[in-house]
Amino acid sequence: MTLLESRRQRATRVASDAEHTSAEERRRRTRIRVTLGVLGLLSVLAVTAYLTYDVRGSWDYAMDLRSRQVGSLIVVGATVGASSLVFQTIAGSRILTPSVMGFDALYLLVQTVIVFFFGSTTFMLMGVGPRFLINAAVLLVFGMLLFRWLFGRSSRNLLVLVLVGIVIGSLFNSLTSLASRVLSPNDFLTLQDVMFASFNTVDADLLWIVAAVSVVGMLALVPLLRYLDVVDLGFDAAVALGVPYHRVVTLSLGVITLLVAVSTALVGPMLFLGLIVANLARQIIPSHRHTDLVIGSALVGVLCTVAGQFVVGHLLDNGTTLSVVVNLVGGIYFILLLMRTVRL
Repeated sequence: MTLLESRRQRATRVASDAEHTSAEERRRRTRIRVTLGVLGLLSVLAVTAYLTYDVRGSWDYAMDLRSRQVGSLIVVGATVGASSLVFQTIAGSRILTPSVMGFDALYLLVQTVIVFFFGSTTFMLMGVGPRFLINAAVLLVFGMLLFRWLFGRSSRNLLVLVLVGIVIGSLFNSLTSLASRVLSPNDFLTLQDVMFASFNTVDADLLWIVAAVSVVGMLALVPLLRYLDVVDLGFDAAVALGVPYHRVVTLSLGVITLLVAVSTALVGPMLFLGLIVANLARQIIPSHRHTDLVIGSALVGVLCTVAGQFVVGHLLDNGTTLSVVVNLVGGIYFILLLMRTVRL
């Protein structure tokens, strides 16, 4: 075999491999688009079923009530899904979410402190708007301080992050429990009503404000997504490839904090929702691109919240709440993920 023939055969093999790789990549991209399309279609069907199933009496009243409920479910599902997935990328862990890091525990502590110092009457007369602003402001400041401290030194040590989350959550829960024990029975009953996430009494004006803030936050994530593809490789690789790591992480944490703060202040704590949604999205969508993953995670979040509330409301006849079901399923899922991570 001459040298010229050998080079021709090698060039043919390289061209064949490149064509095969390109065909594989096209099939993978098609599969991702189909998956996202199916998730979008299922979300639309779930929303339609939630709005129209078993309507009795006045349709105007039913549509007004259910549209507010489904609006809050969509906002919470999309914001929690997108923010949790981006947070996992920055933390370098699939078991951490902002809620696990103490967000929900702080929300409960804020409600308890307000009732403790001002009483349940003042708490109820305060109105949803001022309460939302107080909750959102406290959670926003806490999130920025905590995340800036945790990630300011490029720390992605999983053990440290888990320990910090456990310690902070335990501290806030202990303070909440201590303050709750000295409340009067009426104050304690009032406090119990806000301890669990509720989609049934969302204020319409507040929902529009939160939806607008969430859309702005989502749009702010768009220019960061291509950088997050590289940040997912780790600090050293990202810096070596020329990514402005600290700026990307700081901006991402700011958006994450905003999204989590407004969604938690709107309906209450949903501890394990982000964990379930983000990990389901990573398993369903075969992509490392955050453009695909964030969209998929938001759609999975909407599907889980709307379909979950539909099941709780119509099949379980409101015998429990969506947050209780999510915390039960998510708690078991969290333990399984933690055990698998430890084995690795």
